[in-house]
Amino acid sequence: MTALLTEKNGTAPRSTAPGSPPSASRRRPGRERAFDDVPRWQIYLPLGLYLLFTLVPFYWMLLFAVRPAGSTSLVPWPMTGAHFSKVWNERSFAVFFQNSMIVGVATLVATTLVALAGGYALARFDFRIKGAFMLALLCSQFIPGALMLVPLFEIFRNLQMINSLGSVVIAETVFQLPLSIILISGFIKNVPVSLEEAAWVDGCSRFTAFRTVVLPLLRPGLIAVGSFAFVHSWNHFLFALMFLSEQDKQTIPVGLNTLIGADSVDLGALAAGGVIAAVPVVVVFAFIQKWLITGFSAGAVKG
Repeated sequence: MTALLTEKNGTAPRSTAPGSPPSASRRRPGRERAFDDVPRWQIYLPLGLYLLFTLVPFYWMLLFAVRPAGSTSLVPWPMTGAHFSKVWNERSFAVFFQNSMIVGVATLVATTLVALAGGYALARFDFRIKGAFMLALLCSQFIPGALMLVPLFEIFRNLQMINSLGSVVIAETVFQLPLSIILISGFIKNVPVSLEEAAWVDGCSRFTAFRTVVLPLLRPGLIAVGSFAFVHSWNHFLFALMFLSEQDKQTIPVGLNTLIGADSVDLGALAAGGVIAAVPVVVVFAFIQKWLITGFSAGAVKG
């Protein structure tokens, strides 16, 4: 009977099965547009402009770094390494690079360890001022580091830590901790408590259960927090400038500032120093890009 009615009316019977997708005739035309219908130039043109805007400054810096002094060519040929040799040997960039690496690695380790302990406490324990503490962590992100220079300088002077890399490490760690604790806390919340409880039933202590069960699952979050702390301390200029006055204790950002004279600027040496400063950051992000995106996205999700 249904078939006869269908042939007579010239329409197909409507599907009444639950969960079945709506027929194409019931969809409004133009409501949805397939991705394949978008012209490719509308995608590639904005991406190309953004890529051009991003890469041109790097190309310009690399051009000045490898181009002979006095040359005005827009193509780096013939190339020279005289500028790199000058800043590395004559301008003490080898010492600056070593100091920056010490500060960056020490800040990475200190920030990760303290943020791991603080994030676990916020994620697993309830205490009376927990909400106020989280609010204080968030509000501390609005305080610029320049406001803390005078009290930090007085503290380090009383502790006889001026002209010590330890003062820069402590200052960098303190300013990295609020965001790091929030990220680690959010990442730990995504790990089910039942995993730790199962380890407790098997006889593990809280620390052993955390080390063997939870810690391996936190790898993306730890990499994200550690890389962010390393890159920030590597590029930060203000603390190193204020707390380090001796040349053999200065870092790369302060060393780059010394290449800018009052009357003239050696563009070749400055560009070569910029390339040296950028290489570790580029290498770090090239190797941890996948973990970094995963860590930040997972840490931002409320468990």
